[in-house]
Amino acid sequence: MKILMVLTSHDRLGDTGKQTGFWLEEFAAPYYVLKDAGHEITLASPKGGEPPLDPKSDEPASQTEATRRFKGDQEAKAQLASTERLDSIRSSDFDAVFYPGGHGPLWDLAEDARSKALIEQTLAHGKPVALVCHAPAVLKSVTGDDGRPLVAGKRVTGFTNEEEEAVGLTEVVPFLLEDVLKQLGASFSKTEAFKPHVIREGLLITGQNPASSEPTAEALLEALTSEMASANA
Repeated sequence: MKILMVLTSHDRLGDTGKQTGFWLEEFAAPYYVLKDAGHEITLASPKGGEPPLDPKSDEPASQTEATRRFKGDQEAKAQLASTERLDSIRSSDFDAVFYPGGHGPLWDLAEDARSKALIEQTLAHGKPVALVCHAPAVLKSVTGDDGRPLVAGKRVTGFTNEEEEAVGLTEVVPFLLEDVLKQLGASFSKTEAFKPHVIREGLLITGQNPASSEPTAEALLEALTSEMASANA
């Protein structure tokens, strides 16, 4: 099956003068979960080309088995360096969509009309969408068939206020993800800070933080398996 991964193109951390982007583990872990399951992966970003990497996610303390594997994978690195432009993507070409996090999406993908349309079209056609850590921010403007916010009345998770405070960026980010999801009517679910936590609400799958990256991708695989079973029934 064909899976689209959508990464941020935003590289500036507010007015701090520091860099941001996507979080390496949140890309690498799902990438290999999905690839090892035999799925074809396409990468896209708003601007296309190589998306910015949050330098903190490349520090020694942030490395995992998946990030180390990625660093030695020349094919994957070449693919990441040449992501497709999001405006060239057709939702009908894919069976599922996965959004890695990092702080970048709070600035660009959360406000991107193309991303909004992609998610709405994917879900409308009965295909799953998974988002991890800060990536659920892209649901901010997404609506359901009834015109209401997509997350209204749904259980979702994402990077919590406590976690944002722990990394010292509460006053830097354009909005607090937990607060916005609650304001939109979501039932926000969370566990202990920086521990794995995944919520599957029908076709919508959300993960709380970097540690949730791999289990979020595994939940997406389960959703795809269910989709295939239904199609063959």
